[in-house]
Amino acid sequence: MALGPARRTKQQADRVREVPGAQRDHAPVSTAEDGSPTATGWLLRGKDNRLTAYAPTSAGVLRWTENRPAGPEWSGPELVAPADGLLPYLSFAQGADGYVHLFGLRQTPAGGDEVHTDVVHAVQYQTGRPVKDWQPLGTPYPNDWKLAGQIGRPAPVVDGAGNVHVFVRNAGGGVCARSQLSSGAWRPWADLKGSGAHGRLAVAATGSGRAEILAPARGGIMRWLQDGDEPLFTRDEDIPAQVLDGSVSGVATGDDRLTFFWRDEKSAEVHAWRQDSVPEPLGGGTGAGPVAVLRASVDGHDCTLMAQRDADGRPALAAYPTEDESAGAVWTGTGEACVGAPALATDADGRLVLAAFAPDGSLRITRQKTTESGLAMEAWTRI
Repeated sequence: MALGPARRTKQQADRVREVPGAQRDHAPVSTAEDGSPTATGWLLRGKDNRLTAYAPTSAGVLRWTENRPAGPEWSGPELVAPADGLLPYLSFAQGADGYVHLFGLRQTPAGGDEVHTDVVHAVQYQTGRPVKDWQPLGTPYPNDWKLAGQIGRPAPVVDGAGNVHVFVRNAGGGVCARSQLSSGAWRPWADLKGSGAHGRLAVAATGSGRAEILAPARGGIMRWLQDGDEPLFTRDEDIPAQVLDGSVSGVATGDDRLTFFWRDEKSAEVHAWRQDSVPEPLGGGTGAGPVAVLRASVDGHDCTLMAQRDADGRPALAAYPTEDESAGAVWTGTGEACVGAPALATDADGRLVLAAFAPDGSLRITRQKTTESGLAMEAWTRI
């Protein structure tokens, strides 16, 4: 399916007038034409422990940055990584060095009906510092612009050896990958095979840095595993599950274990799955899109936290003991209506931070209270 530019809502258009300076003509695009979020995992903590929020626009990337670690004041939004023809979708990957890798798709008219599509990559090396210019990585179809226009959204990850990998669903419903070695050199596009993929890819790395890829398909979920520290991936057995498009996400729950989350195709309920297990239900069936997932300590207990956009449009939060899905999860709505997908992170003080974009394009955050136990959250703040 070819990707097209997302429409701005009236609320987003109103927000444009509130963005100062060079950003006056740009507003966050949080939702695509099909209602899916344009970015997930968009709240990241840098090496200096400051949080940064990112949002795609049709002209580049908007960025908000904490002025000091865990502090109440932020700078932004500022337009970084500007580019003509950038589709308003963003994917992120971050390694142990704290570098933030941004990936997107750029389309360039080439005369007549011909439009060239490129996967593009930019890097932010330090929190709040300039983002390097977008670098084109091409596509698996350098000589066929029509097939290149059918690739899916990029899904990136950084492995334990510092290699950067980006994956796309190809025109035939398989998966292709391109890898940047820790030396900085990019390998050519590689065909990982597979067929029938119809949704967006999900990729995550274990605590030791071994990457895995999931690709929802007609016959189940296709899965690839990284071979050690090498930038090579081997097809594993399919997972017998049918999931809603764009609903898969994953998080490391052990040194060499990942837990993936998705919505069941029929019930929309969130399920958790690990290798050698069966999918376990965790409620949340009134929500939509992928859940944001984060492993963190809550009152000294190892917990997995989840956030989603609920049926009433508000963010909803849930938690359960890590890898103990049988304990269940209770979803609690909070704040006001949001658009796109909420994001989770921990700040420099170890507090949970839940972030979302309001319909007017403003960034809203809430932090875990320090005066109460459990997951009690402060009042939402507009940044």
